[in-house]
Amino acid sequence: MRSLPGHAGWIAAILFLVSVSGFGMALDGYSQLRMPVALLGAKGFPNALAFNLLAFVMPGMLAGVVAMALRRRLPAGAGWSLRIGAQLVFLSALAFIAMGLLPLDPQDLENESSRLHGTAWMLWTVAFVPAAVLMGAGLLAYPNARRFAWLCLAIAAGVMLAGFVFTDFMPAGLAQRIAFGLWLSWVAVAGRLGIRASGA
Repeated sequence: MRSLPGHAGWIAAILFLVSVSGFGMALDGYSQLRMPVALLGAKGFPNALAFNLLAFVMPGMLAGVVAMALRRRLPAGAGWSLRIGAQLVFLSALAFIAMGLLPLDPQDLENESSRLHGTAWMLWTVAFVPAAVLMGAGLLAYPNARRFAWLCLAIAAGVMLAGFVFTDFMPAGLAQRIAFGLWLSWVAVAGRLGIRASGA
């Protein structure tokens, strides 16, 4: 169990990638470029529960393991930005789980269920972007952690752009996948490298 945080991030990324790819291929007419990831777990779709568990709930739980490990292993005397950043990373993991527990209703995108899913998506973005900025800014003060710090800042910018800007000139499904991919890449690196760097 001691090695779980080190492996949790890349396991989460692979689990998400395999789930989205596999369930997407199994659903006739599904387009990975145009259609949102959550449609694979929408109410009434085949194997929706399995998809939500494998693509959202389990990766979100694994991301939470990484976030808790980061919080425990912050440098001695870490400032408020690092502490709050680590807590917001954990909140983003909870929001990712919530996207699987609150599936879309494709028959009515304005009903309560769909709105709750949209709220979870927004919370995931709003939690992670400042989390990565705070952690990146805080870690710049530690020479051995600067590479990870710049990665935090770059991925924060990428997720923000993918979530709110890229949809203006590319399919929403592709922009969403870029945002998810960046987040999961960060989680994978944080689990393997970020913990050691932050403790430098």
